Amino acid sequence: MTAQPIPHANSYYAASGLPQPERPPLQGRTTADVCIVGAGYTGLNTALHLAEQGYSVVVLEAARVGWGASGRNGGQIVHSYSRDIDVIESRFGPAVARPLAAMAFEGAAALRERVARYSIDCHLKDGGVFAANTRRQIGHLRAQKALWEANGHPGLQLVEGPQMQAIVRSARYQALLVDPTGGHFHPLRLAQGEAAALESLGGRVHEQSAVTRIDRGDTAVVHTAQGAVHARFVVVACNAYIGNLEPQLTQRSMPCGTQVIATEPLGALAPQLIPSDFCVEDANFLLDYFRLSGDGRLLYGGGVIYGARDPAHIESIIRPKMLKTFPLLRDVKIDHAWTGNFQLTLSRLPDVGRLSPNIYYSHGCSGHGVTFTHLIGRVLGQAIAGQAERFDVFAKLPHYPFPGGRLLRVPFTALGALYYSLRDTLGV
Repeated sequence: MTAQPIPHANSYYAASGLPQPERPPLQGRTTADVCIVGAGYTGLNTALHLAEQGYSVVVLEAARVGWGASGRNGGQIVHSYSRDIDVIESRFGPAVARPLAAMAFEGAAALRERVARYSIDCHLKDGGVFAANTRRQIGHLRAQKALWEANGHPGLQLVEGPQMQAIVRSARYQALLVDPTGGHFHPLRLAQGEAAALESLGGRVHEQSAVTRIDRGDTAVVHTAQGAVHARFVVVACNAYIGNLEPQLTQRSMPCGTQVIATEPLGALAPQLIPSDFCVEDANFLLDYFRLSGDGRLLYGGGVIYGARDPAHIESIIRPKMLKTFPLLRDVKIDHAWTGNFQLTLSRLPDVGRLSPNIYYSHGCSGHGVTFTHLIGRVLGQAIAGQAERFDVFAKLPHYPFPGGRLLRVPFTALGALYYSLRDTLGV
């Protein structure tokens, strides 16, 4: 019996994506220099980097291109890692922090290079904002500005007082840190455009081709229900949707869900909300994030569901957050509401490494996947080509299982998040 095709989530992005060709499931045996498991940003960018160097590449995707977080996220370009350079240095020392800092702003540049080189129509716009809800958080923004400037990222501007209204018109915020090199885009269109770019270079993408197992060896064999790829190298790039394919990876990570809503088109109301047309995220531990879409909707996301359950009433979770930020939207209709999963590690740093000498993996972006995946795709491609110095910087980071194993990782993590959420609420 043939399995039913897995469709995209019922999101605004899926409703407004690029036209797509047929990408049939893998049938029978084939060969390639590299087989990549997962057609999200990590897999597609690794594949693109390798195809640009002349490697033959096959990408296997269980559902559709960009089906996971790559096609459901907030669409915001945010630099660095989920734990910033100062935290990395305090934990692991300057010898580890320095090379990571040198790569912290590369992912955004790589993303923009992809869009420009392949003329990807993904509604890319420049400008991002970090917003302080409390006076205490202004100190965090000042520290972030100084940290990033010290690591070679100038141009940040801290804005307070009436000038904030020219950027975002909300009474919620005490200060804004503006990053001109931040930005936002249509995430599914980006993934779809990257897949088309790969195919233009001879790369092959098979959708509805879930990988069932990977056989180790000098030539690895990647199996699906109806076929197999024999490859010199394999890259496992599944992130939160890895399931039980590689159990040693899943014990060191946890899928988490975040929710997004899209309003109806707002017309002349849109520039009254965000005159700058920048994207915004606040400085809370469980943060809110929002931006205007290419057709003038407000896209608003926030919250975390640990363990990645799909909540039944997404609008009831996110709409109150939106109205707290923009009360004048109380009568606006919500056209789309969806959830998507990202992969969390205990350290909040990406988990990158090898499962065997020729089988690589990267996952656990912990909420900073947009830029990191575009960086690590380049780094993985370099490692496969024999230049592993930058790969080894990430591969040497220690990673540990969540306390309590699978049974207790969700309640333990949620309890910690509750503590920090209370601190945000109380402003302490």
